[in-house]
Amino acid sequence: MVLNDVLANVYSNILNHEKLGKRICVVKPSSKLIRANLQILQDQRYIGDFKEIEDGKGNMLQINLISAINKCGVIKPRFSVTLDTYDKYEKRFLPSRNIGILLVSTSKGLMTHIQAKEKGFGGKLIAYCY
Repeated sequence: MVLNDVLANVYSNILNHEKLGKRICVVKPSSKLIRANLQILQDQRYIGDFKEIEDGKGNMLQINLISAINKCGVIKPRFSVTLDTYDKYEKRFLPSRNIGILLVSTSKGLMTHIQAKEKGFGGKLIAYCY
C-alpha cells in the first residue's frame, strides 16, 4: 500500500494515540518535514520528546505524548496565506482566538502563524493543533 500523505498519517496516528491515552506513538517513515513539524509541536508543549529509530527502511519516529492535544491535523489543500488573511484561517481551523497554532511554511522555514505574523511573512498552511 502506498501512503499519499505521510504528514497526514503522522498527525492521524498522534491524534488516535492521544484519544486512546497512550504515552508513546511510533510513526513511520521519517522525513525532514515531519521532524520539523514535531519540533514545533515540542517547542509549543503539545508533545514530549521524540527520537528517530533507524531500521534501514526509512526510519521510525518514537514520540512521547503528554496528553496536551485535543485535535490536530493537516490542512489540505495547502492554502496560501498572506499577512492580512491569518485571521480568516484562524477562525476556520482553531476553536478560539489565542488557542492553538497553525503551522505555516514560509520562505524562512516552517513556523507557527504567531511567529509568521510577528515577522511579517506569508506562506502556505501546513497543519493545525490545539
